[in-house]
Amino acid sequence: MEKKKLAMVISGAIALACVAFVVVLFLVKILWAWTIPDLFPGAVEQGLVAETISWLTAVKIAIFVAILSGFNRGAQKA
Repeated sequence: MEKKKLAMVISGAIALACVAFVVVLFLVKILWAWTIPDLFPGAVEQGLVAETISWLTAVKIAIFVAILSGFNRGAQKA
């Protein structure tokens, strides 16, 4: 019975992590499309900055931000 409970908790945690990952990617895509054209209208018109980003680009940005925040936490402890 204990193994069954542990398996349910682990599968629930994995499902929650997957949902959180998709939500974060969705937020990155929406925030990019909402802020970047307003911040850099000339660059978007000239094609220097993308107005919208793909899902793969959102994954890359999310990983980059996670790494930066990890470095920041490490610097605050020192």
